[in-house]
Amino acid sequence: MELPSVLVRYRDDLDAFLRTALPRQVGAPLLYRMMRYHLGWEDAEGRPLTQAGGKGLRSSLCLWACQAAGGDWRAALPAAAAVELVHNFSLVHDDIQDGDRERRHRPTVWSLWGQPQAINAGDSLLALARLTLLRLSDGGVEPARVVRAGRILDEGCLAMIEGQCLDIGFEEESQVGLEAYLEMIARKTGALFAAALHLGALVGGDDQALGERFARCGRLLGMAFQIRDDMLGIWGREEATGKPAAADIRRRKKSLPLVYALTTADGETRDSLLRLHAQETLADADVGRVMAILDGLGARQHCQALAREHLDQALAEVAATSIDPGAYCELREAAEFLLEREF
Repeated sequence: MELPSVLVRYRDDLDAFLRTALPRQVGAPLLYRMMRYHLGWEDAEGRPLTQAGGKGLRSSLCLWACQAAGGDWRAALPAAAAVELVHNFSLVHDDIQDGDRERRHRPTVWSLWGQPQAINAGDSLLALARLTLLRLSDGGVEPARVVRAGRILDEGCLAMIEGQCLDIGFEEESQVGLEAYLEMIARKTGALFAAALHLGALVGGDDQALGERFARCGRLLGMAFQIRDDMLGIWGREEATGKPAAADIRRRKKSLPLVYALTTADGETRDSLLRLHAQETLADADVGRVMAILDGLGARQHCQALAREHLDQALAEVAATSIDPGAYCELREAAEFLLEREF
């Protein structure tokens, strides 16, 4: 699937700016090597790579929001880079928490250097994010707006961690309702999307009403993104996602398909699903049984419909503004990518 234009236009400039946020001449070379490795700039031995890292979705949407709000998107590069660093901080820690040994078809940081050093790398990415955000003042953003930007980023980061805490806690609960799941992903994934678009609007025009609409749009887009992620965690192709097929079933994760199944299945089917899910290790045959139950209940179709619902709500927030129609079309293109992506 071809990347939407909004994910391509800013990529080179964003990558170049991000590299200025990571100093090379430092007293702890391993720390910075781990961070550069995670960002996809180097291999495990520190040799430069030319391959791309992540999609840069949140940071690109931040720059899009700045431009859509009437500003020069280059002024928002520190905010976009800060969002990207916060996102990557969360991924390093998420890999540790989930025990994932691969990300983007490469070994994760913790699987190479151990959990303690990976925690150091993740913490450092978070610290660098805040230092990078302060560089907004270098581009002429007045101090009061820089302070507001810091609050937006920090509140988004805290909400994201709250969501991650809820998500991990769900693993110990026998029943998770749809409302609780949606509240969790509004934080875990929606919060940083919301912060990204809010920051872009803040730098681009400082229109409070527009910023709030963009933030609501971002939260809903993030929720649609997470629902799609949950689908890929079960039905995604390994060669596209870089993770084993049905990975979320194998690690007994209560993602949306399972939440939906547990809340809609009849007593016998639900009991069977709970027994399978309670096993410490699921054999391939057990994974197949869970997949069959999900398919029989229409879980995949339900998830896709719910993702579409949130995506449409997100676009409606922006459609109600006076931004340029061309900018709205770009956002819609990016939103459709979120809904149909395979990785």
